[in-house]
Amino acid sequence: MTRTAEITRNTNETQIRVAINLDGTGQQKLNTGVPFLDHMLDQIARHGLIDLDIECVGDLHIDAHHTVEDTGIT
Repeated sequence: MTRTAEITRNTNETQIRVAINLDGTGQQKLNTGVPFLDHMLDQIARHGLIDLDIECVGDLHIDAHHTVEDTGIT
């Protein structure tokens, strides 16, 4: 039994795709457009031995609020 999931979330402000493997090795591919968010997600993946693949396009021309919020929800 694998503990993996992939989900896509589309809102008026963001389009996000997340793939996760809870039994991974800490590999990550992160592209949220928010460097500090990418860093924090990298630390979760690396130290939690969780594989994360996150791709996000958001309204960063306004601010990072929706990107951070919707990535967390997804």
